[in-house]
Parts: sequence; structure tokens; C-alpha cells
Amino acid sequence: MTQTAKTPAAGHSSAARFVGQSVRRREDAALITGRATFTDNIMLPGTLHMAVLRSPLAHARIRGIDARPARALSGVVAVLTGEDLAGEFAIGLPCGWPVTEDIKIPDHPPLARGEVNHVGDGVAVVLATDAGTAYEALGLVEVDYEDLPAVVDIEAALEPGAPLVHEELGTNHCYTWPLAVGDVDAAFAQADVVVEGRYVQQRVLPSAMEPRAVVVNPEPVGGAFTVFTSTQVPHFVRDLLALICGVPDSKIRVVAPDVGGGFGSKLNVYAEEALAFALARRFGKPVKWTETRSENHVATTHGRGQIQRIAVAATREGKILGMRVELLADMGAYLQLLTPGIAVFGAFTYCGLYDFGAYSFECKGVFTNLTPTDAYRGAGRSEAAYAHERIMDDLARELGMDPAEVRLRNLIPPFSEPRTVPSGVMYDSGDYERCMRRAMELVGYDELRAEQRRRREAGEVVQLGIGIGNFTESGGLSPSKVAAGVRLQSGGWEAATVRMTVGGKVEVVTGTSPHGQGHETVWAQIAADALGVHPDDVEVLHSDTAIAPFGRDTYGSRSLPVGGVAVHVAAGMVAAKARAIAAHLLEAAEDDLEFHGGRFSVAGTSGPGITIQEVALAASLASNLPEGMEPNLTADHHFDPPNFTWPFGTHICVTEVDTQTGRVGIHRYVAVDDCGPIVNPAIVEGQLHGGIAQGVAQALYEEAGYDAAGNPTTGTLADYRIPTAMDLPVFTLDQTVTPSPTNPMGVKGIGESGAIGSSPAVVNAVIDAVAHLGVTHLDMPVTPEKIWRAVSRAGNTASTRQPGSTHRREAGHGGDQL
Repeated sequence: MTQTAKTPAAGHSSAARFVGQSVRRREDAALITGRATFTDNIMLPGTLHMAVLRSPLAHARIRGIDARPARALSGVVAVLTGEDLAGEFAIGLPCGWPVTEDIKIPDHPPLARGEVNHVGDGVAVVLATDAGTAYEALGLVEVDYEDLPAVVDIEAALEPGAPLVHEELGTNHCYTWPLAVGDVDAAFAQADVVVEGRYVQQRVLPSAMEPRAVVVNPEPVGGAFTVFTSTQVPHFVRDLLALICGVPDSKIRVVAPDVGGGFGSKLNVYAEEALAFALARRFGKPVKWTETRSENHVATTHGRGQIQRIAVAATREGKILGMRVELLADMGAYLQLLTPGIAVFGAFTYCGLYDFGAYSFECKGVFTNLTPTDAYRGAGRSEAAYAHERIMDDLARELGMDPAEVRLRNLIPPFSEPRTVPSGVMYDSGDYERCMRRAMELVGYDELRAEQRRRREAGEVVQLGIGIGNFTESGGLSPSKVAAGVRLQSGGWEAATVRMTVGGKVEVVTGTSPHGQGHETVWAQIAADALGVHPDDVEVLHSDTAIAPFGRDTYGSRSLPVGGVAVHVAAGMVAAKARAIAAHLLEAAEDDLEFHGGRFSVAGTSGPGITIQEVALAASLASNLPEGMEPNLTADHHFDPPNFTWPFGTHICVTEVDTQTGRVGIHRYVAVDDCGPIVNPAIVEGQLHGGIAQGVAQALYEEAGYDAAGNPTTGTLADYRIPTAMDLPVFTLDQTVTPSPTNPMGVKGIGESGAIGSSPAVVNAVIDAVAHLGVTHLDMPVTPEKIWRAVSRAGNTASTRQPGSTHRREAGHGGDQL
């Protein structure tokens, strides 16, 4: 549920009819009536079903595979091992983001050859005439394993003598990526107070409603292939399957049908897509694979997985002078498409919204015998916000100041043009104090602090906690050019084509690939306003590389500030061409024309004018066009922004914590976000709902657990705790509007903001409720048991400090490394 604060709407051009309005999502009717088409719904004649035999061990040598009993099962077409299929692949699964020149990248074949490196690593593949037979055959394949020591802990993985995940690399160290701005040592030497924190970002499972699935159809003539796959990135799948399987990309068409969520986990090209492609090519028949939920827990990438050490140097008045960040990032067993870059991507936002002079960052990537990590909603930036907001609360406690006051003293002043921040990058625009004070006003901050003091003085069992989550994020993933040492490989541009048909309707082709974001609705609103038509007259085409051959797809809060802006510019180009033709047909100067409600007319006259639909017909007939003008109303545009966009916000969570049981209830939740001008408020609200839910889930519930041997302890949804709607509070949402100067719409993106601001707000609120009892450190997920044990250990003594939480140092003791 949501409560929306009553504030003035964001300003928009008086010409806007639909942008800024909560136009009902056109995508929803099919989804809620069962008429959507997901990949698993696709059944082509003659389809063979694929199943993957997965390793039950985290680390082992494969001494032999006996597939004879499985091959003898009726309905089984083939059982193939990694050795059998080695000739089908030109390369292994690639890493698309090598963050340093000396990064270590292990071979990653679609099926393991000789050694398995995590539970769920593919060992063999079965092809059968039906799915049931394929999975039955898996149980008949016998694999002789030689168990090897497993590497599970990322700190222990770097110790001398630790077992190696990949012996041929000679180390579990994948890379070290450093960044330094200003004189960090001097800042720490001058500080009155240094506060240090060690925080853990546990692994989480993206848990999309729809697990992954793929269907590959070999065309009978011409040697082409159509790939239907549940993905966020159909263009990446096309391009990388071409490389992996040695096929020209012109022979591969990739279609993403309706996709039931991704949250970053479908921003990848997986082994199963390559295997299905290779088998369809080998056997000349369609091949289908649908992931089970248990497979999803071990074969689809995980999110997060970091140990964060952060320190801030400050004056006694609470002004920050410098910050140090050191990360250990869990790569898992292999590098998937973006694995090494996720932690590095957060490097530029550990400084958050705060203004100080010196900053250093170092990230070490570490291999473990666990499922690979990769993007998860808020990738890199969520982890950064968690660390900087936890350390801000720790600093406030050390100084005896209110956490809000410490933040307000350090916020970057308002700016409307790009400015350099402590991490060395340029934020686009921001008014952080206005946003934060609005959140404090909505939540009733002073009244809550008074109530908190009352409960503490009364010694009540249920204590009140208030947590703040300030954040900014690098959204609108762009630009194409390398910036600040980040070796972005994907490119930040996006493509759009807008055309008016002979019948006067509008077609928009976009390179973005939505999976719940509402692109069809929003892109239609943008085009409708530009061309003076109704959104119902706009068709938006996407997620098919045969229709939209150019695109960089959907992730990183980029769809609107890159893809939507491309549509806006292309539609404007069509409108400009229509104006030129209308002026010609009306025998008037372009500057004399007015355009209202889809009709051109000459200003100051009572003439009939001409509709844009009539212009479209004239452009198609081409019998009376201005000299040198090409027929048809159509325009292509590739928008390549000059910078990221930097949405920001303040989330405030109010918790009630039962100090006798550890039970946490969220009493209030307020989120004030700034994503620039809003195109569709209802969609923004929906994106925030989902993001906040995921952040709350990481803070209180979710953790992908493993035992010391690398066996998953959360292999099913009975073990992995995902909250329901009943576990979530009412959200009070509001916005400030600070346009971005990096694009003509001023928009910034909102898809990940909720997931970034929420987890620090929730954890800070829980700790704030029990800090007076001596509990100043808890790691996620903050379960009732953890809270109860921490309160019990503290013995209700306010002077007790949790080991490993914070450390205070007076000035003059040097700037020692963390």
C-alpha cells in the first residue's frame, strides 16, 4: 500500500497532454488475464527438451561419466558431456567487463570439462522428447567425482596456503582495482575522530517470478536461428551467442517474450542458452529448456556478496574530511558477463551525497567455489549506500550527535550543473537538503525522537528506532566513452525509430527491452505528446532483434534517461519534418505555423489547417514535398548521453523492536526521491514499491547461505525467506524534481532507487532502537534471533560496544590503513 504526499506536481510544458499523467499501463491486461506469452509457453512442433545434470559438489574432479543407462531410456535422444560438445563452441562464456588489464579470467565452458567448481555447475546435458523423460534420465547418469577442498569464505580465500578454486591461475585473487582522490592520509592525520566499520553484504537470490527459459528454433532454410529467451538483454544474447557458437550475428534472431522479472539476473548470457543453441544446430530441431526453482538457486547468478571496510575522518563538529573504502568482492567460481565490474561500479557513490576533500577506494575480487555473482537491482550502488549510511550513523553515535544533523552538515550544496564530487566523477544536478528535509517533515522526525526518548526513559519492552537512508546512484548507464577509469564495455547509447504510417498511426521501435517497467505505456506517452496524437494510436515495438536490430537493452536505471530520450528526440525529428511539409502544403513559413492537438495551422488566421495524419499521407505519396525532401515521416536516433544521470533520495524507516524477542515491525516508511521530471507517476510509484520491498527483504529476511563445504543451505523457497505483502508496511512516497542537464527531457531514472535507499534505512532503524542497550552493530539480514542474541550479550548495558563495529581515534595518531 502507498500513501502519496500531497505536493505540487512536477512542472511540465504546457504543450504536454500525457507526459506527467498516470496513464494506465497498457501491458497489464494481458498479464493479469493469463494472455501473456512467456518463454515456457512456446511449444514448437518437434521440440526436444533439454535438462542439465548439475554437480552436487562445490569442488571436484570428474573422473568419469557413465551415461549408458540414461541413453537407454525410451524417449532420450542424446546424453552429452562437456567433452562431447567441446567442438560446438568457438569460445567459452565471456566476461564482458574486465576491469583491469591484469584481471584473471578462468575458462568457463558451457559444460564443465574435467572439474566442477560450484554446486550447480553443469556436467552433462540430456535431450529427450519430453521434459519429464529428460529429468528422469538425469537420475540415471552416473558421475565419478574426486572431492576437492572448497573455498567458501572470501577472507580465508586470500590467506597463504588456501585451497585454489582454479589451480591453473595460482591464486584466488581475481583483480585489485584502486581509486584515490585528494590527500587521504593528510585528512585522516588531521581528524579529531576516525570511525571505522566492517559491514557484510550477504549473498541474495534475485528470485524473479519467472525462472530462466530458452527455446532455440533452427530455420529449415538459410541456416538461421530464432532464439526465444527470458532475458533483459536480447541484443547482448544475439551478439554473444554469435561469438560463443561461431555463427554470424546476422543468422541469429533473439526474441524476449513477456519476461517475469529479472532484477539483474537476466542481464547475462548463460550456459543454457549456448547449450540449447548448440543442440538445436546439431540435431536440426527446436530445443527447449526451462529452469526449475531449485536450479535457479544454484545456476542463476546471485547478487551482492561483499565484505566492506569503511572509515571516515571527521572533526569534532561532525564535518567529514576524508573517507577510505576497502572491499572484498565475491566473484563466485566464474566471471559471468559483468561479475568483476559490479563492485567497482559502486566506487563512485561511496561518498554518497556528502562533501569532503579526500577519498580512496580499493576493491579486490576473490574467487570462491560458489555460484557466480553478478548484477542485482541497484548493483554496486546499493552496496555503496549501505556502507556510507551505516558509517554516518556510527559517526553520529561516536560524536553524540543526531544522525540527521551529521548528514545535514555534510550534504553537497544545491547545484543545477555538473559538479565534481569526492570520488572524482561529475554528478549532474542535485538538491539534497531539500529532499532530506522533506522526508523528515513527512515522517515527523522531531516528534518521533521525542517518542523514542520517552520509551527509553520508561524502559519499555518495544523500543522505537529511526533510520535514514540517503543515497545517490549512477543511473542511465552511460556514456559509451570510458570515464574515470571504468572500463565499460557495453556502451551507453540507445536506439529508437519513430514513424507515422500511411493510416496516421505511430510506430515506435526501441532498443530497450522491458520486463515489467512499462516501456510500452511510457514511450507511447512521449511520442503522443511530440506528435499530437493519443497514446492509443502509438504502437511500441521492442525485444526482437529482427524488428529492433540496434539496442543496448534494459538495466542500470537507463531505460528512460537513455532509451526514452532517444524516442523523444526521434519523435521530435518526425514532428519537425511534418512541420516542414505542412508549411509547404499550406504555403506558409514554418515559423508562422502553430501545432495544437495534432493540427498545423497558420498563426493569426482562421484557415482550416492540416492534421499531422494528412501530412503523413502526403509524405507517403511524395507527390508534393519540399525540394530535396525524402518521402515518409520517419526518423532514427541513437542517443549517447554525455554523462550518467544521478537520481537521489532520502528514505526514512521507523521500526519497533521487541527487546525481549528481537521481533521487528516497520512502524512507518517514508521515501522522498528525485528522478527529475516524471513521465508517469503511477509507474514511478510501482518501481519504488518493488525496489523498497527488495531492500527491506535484504535488510530483514533474505540470505543465500552455504555450509563450510560449499553446499547451499537455502536451496528452496522453504529455506530462503522472501517476504510477502503482509510483511511490508504502508509506504509514504513523495518527490522533489531536479532536472538533469545531461538530456533534453531532464529525466534521471527510478528503477533501482527503492532498492538502494531502503536497506540502510531499515538496518539503521533497527540498530537505533537498541543502540542505547549497547547494540551498535548488526549484519544483514537482521533477524529476530540476531537481535535477541546481541541484546542478551550486551547485558542491557549502554556502555557495552559490539566487537568489530566502530572504532574511535583521536587526532594526531597518524593515518593508518584500515
